Amino acid sequence: MRIFVDAMGGDNAPGAIVEGTLEAMRNFADLEVSLAGDLPQIEPLLKDAGDLRSRIKLVDAPEVITNDESPVMGVRTKKKSATVIGMLALRDHEVDGFVSAGSTGAVLAGGMFRLGRIPGIERPALAPILPNGINQGSLLIDCGANVDCKPDYLLQFGLMGSIYMRDVMGIGDPRVGLINIGVESDKGNALVKEVYPRMEKAPYHFVGNVEAREITSNAADVLVCDGFSGNLILKFMEGVASSLMGIIKKEIMADTRSKIGALLAKPAFRRVKHAMDYAEVGGAPLLGVQGAVVKAHGSSSAHAFACAIRQLRTMIEADVPATIAKGVEGLENL
Repeated sequence: MRIFVDAMGGDNAPGAIVEGTLEAMRNFADLEVSLAGDLPQIEPLLKDAGDLRSRIKLVDAPEVITNDESPVMGVRTKKKSATVIGMLALRDHEVDGFVSAGSTGAVLAGGMFRLGRIPGIERPALAPILPNGINQGSLLIDCGANVDCKPDYLLQFGLMGSIYMRDVMGIGDPRVGLINIGVESDKGNALVKEVYPRMEKAPYHFVGNVEAREITSNAADVLVCDGFSGNLILKFMEGVASSLMGIIKKEIMADTRSKIGALLAKPAFRRVKHAMDYAEVGGAPLLGVQGAVVKAHGSSSAHAFACAIRQLRTMIEADVPATIAKGVEGLENL
């Protein structure tokens, strides 16, 4: 299996990216990696790679599309960036998948303009897994790729999310919910009111509206919304989780009794942290483009990036893009 890795993307690049890539290669003997970036920075990081080095192809990609520039202009002008080179390699079937912790906008633009959309899919979507501590979590689609949406987009998001949760996460009959301000079918704005009856007829398990307070309660396996709402949900949850952990830590250290109790409960705290840790999920798949693409978290550690590669590998094995292409035919008359 051949994958393309953007070694220069992310807050901890290239060190954490290279280390995470090597971790994934140790776990999966079938992985062959095209590692792209600034070669003078990358090559020293591979000195202890040992036998893994024979499965790594270095690709010179000295240009980097940063978060401070226009993603579209970056993709158009920085042809020697890992994002552009990688998307073209995926398009031309030189690799089987692409992963990056770099600019989200650049990955989206690269997927749209260099890789291309799946026929019948109007807009690709980013779909992270939201941990809920109950099962494998829920897929939030979209989380920011499409700020303004049409009903067709949401209808297709439900299909793509259902296929991903079934084929990658192993859920037999994924429940698809529509994020709304109430559970009644007539609640919400014009967008969700229009798409609701169409989702009821769609070839996936639609369970109706899901209120915000139910997002983390395992109400649905796939949570469908426009990218504006999805991004607000994602950022708010990250903020709440960070604040909550800070409060817990502060109160634990408040007195001797709390410290003793925390020591006894340390294994439980460790399990909670593991259940809520984005690093174990890996990243957000970019669904709707003609290839397997995973956007890893920008602050990914080495282990988090290795998990993103594991996620990409499962996407490739399941041939998710081809399944979406076939499934979208069932939405034509809805």
